[in-house]
Amino acid sequence: MAAIYYTITPKHLAAHLFEVTVAIDQPDPAGQRFMLPTWIPGSYMIREFARNIITLTANCGDAPVATQKIDKATWQCAACAVDAGPLMLTYEVYAWDLSVRAAHLDATHGFFNGTSVFLLPEGQRDAPCSVTIVAPEAWRIATSLSKTPALAGIAEHFVVETRSQSGSTNSVNHHFYASNYDELIDHPVEMGTFTHATFEACGITHHIAITGKHRADMTRLCADFKRICEAQIRLFEPTSHLAPFREYWFLIMVVSDGFGGLEHRASTALMVGRDDLPFAHVPSMTSGYRKVLSLTSHEYFHSWNVKRIKPAGFIHYDLLNENYTRQLWFFEGFTDYYDDLILVRAGLITPLEYLEVEAENMGRVLSQSARLKQSVADSSFDTWIKYYRQDENAPNAIVSYYQKGAMVGMALDLTIRQRTDGAKSLDDVMRALWNAYGKVNIGVPEFAIETIVETVTGLDLKAFFAEAVYGTRDIAFAPLFSYVGIDMSMRVPGMGTGTGAGTGAAGTSKTTDPFPPTLGARIGADANGDAKLAQVFDGGAAQQAGLSAGDTIIAIDGLRVTGHTIDRRIKSYTADSTIEFIAFRRDEMMRFNVTLQAQPASVCVLTTRDTPPEAKLQRDKWLGFQG
Repeated sequence: MAAIYYTITPKHLAAHLFEVTVAIDQPDPAGQRFMLPTWIPGSYMIREFARNIITLTANCGDAPVATQKIDKATWQCAACAVDAGPLMLTYEVYAWDLSVRAAHLDATHGFFNGTSVFLLPEGQRDAPCSVTIVAPEAWRIATSLSKTPALAGIAEHFVVETRSQSGSTNSVNHHFYASNYDELIDHPVEMGTFTHATFEACGITHHIAITGKHRADMTRLCADFKRICEAQIRLFEPTSHLAPFREYWFLIMVVSDGFGGLEHRASTALMVGRDDLPFAHVPSMTSGYRKVLSLTSHEYFHSWNVKRIKPAGFIHYDLLNENYTRQLWFFEGFTDYYDDLILVRAGLITPLEYLEVEAENMGRVLSQSARLKQSVADSSFDTWIKYYRQDENAPNAIVSYYQKGAMVGMALDLTIRQRTDGAKSLDDVMRALWNAYGKVNIGVPEFAIETIVETVTGLDLKAFFAEAVYGTRDIAFAPLFSYVGIDMSMRVPGMGTGTGAGTGAAGTSKTTDPFPPTLGARIGADANGDAKLAQVFDGGAAQQAGLSAGDTIIAIDGLRVTGHTIDRRIKSYTADSTIEFIAFRRDEMMRFNVTLQAQPASVCVLTTRDTPPEAKLQRDKWLGFQG
């Protein structure tokens, strides 16, 4: 069988250049084509990774081969002479994207996703792949790529000897394998002098590799990650506790200010803030660390939901073009629902802390007019052009299939529990999807999720899906929360926004001051410190007065304002006050008469009660809380 041989070397650290070679024994006799993906699975936007390829040459044996770029991501090689030897491409990749999606290289470390660096010989996508990473002797490699050959007989006889310009004269070859190209690009690689720790979860070795300066309490990190992993493994495999991978890697990049993650089949790449990691001298659960654990839980849950239980259109990705599905409300939204639910079930946060997080999420969705215009199914379909390309009008036009999808997941879970009197739950649905689709690598057809939910629960939920998924009406949460002893209310910001147990514990304002008015816009400070409208919300005072996103406000009621003083100035007035705003739009000065509005009730508050006792029992069963 034909095989593909890759070598990747951090060639010039200061210039952020990887040198990559790809060699094949059996090129197309008519001339071989190579392509680089335009996007990376899990991040639904065309990113044009080929723009980072700087130079490219080809050889058949010792003879140079002419190459021509024929579109944005494809190269055509001339035909090789008969018996001229294997075809090898050598190219440089500029790697200066410090994110979880692409590639990054400097003197401190190297990181890459295969979609950013590995050209695919067209027609050989199913061929086994050999990868040799040539790294400075002082660097280690962190990756879930297999060290066992995918096909007997693969050898490293195409390794190209190059030297990293890292100040070290010694390099080490590290050999890895993948059964095909799709597997190859699903295992990101971190290289450098990272912190490494391991823990066991349900008998599976899990690795944590942290790159960047940090003072994290690794013992606590391992213990908390272990609880997350075991809770999820047991959710999908309550009897066998079998994970769908042989080992798992958490590749964590620590930065001063950053946050994000991208899932893979046996690893995840995470980016977190340095001060959000746990410190040994701070035993409490900080809001930053809770976010880190939530992100970790989210990406790990994807090991089942989207990496193995996946839309039918994702079984064989089109790596050059958009891959459409209306199901991301489930694959991303329900994962978003479970990420924090797992934290409370694992005992890492309390039930009240969980409800505070969910209330905050619900408040964000319910305060944006986009929820009444775009369904989560349509948001899923349009993610390529909308969700990942948000602009100043996003709150008025785009509903998040993450946040609204999580609300749909919660509503569905509570609906199932209520209508089956606690006999069934969304957990049963997730296990059914895992057994019917994920375990056997069958893609989930469009609308099949709704069918399997009804099959598992025995309920007619067509009206639920029509409204919650394909419609834009707000979900009626009050009766669902009541079933588990929770009261939901919407309040004005500043009125008291906590989540409490019983009456008076939280959610009560301690001030008698009138609530300040609102402009109905998000205001930021530009490079000069001036007040600039970043977003103008539907129906708000700013929009009704004619102000637009991008306008720079320089004075209110004859007094100078800046990005740091405008909020205080607006709060000095009462709702219904009409005042003059002076603003610049581009280089033209304009005047607007703005009538300020009362703050809307945009804060969601969830308050627990223990009556009747059955409600508390069902709440504890839902949250897995036994205390």
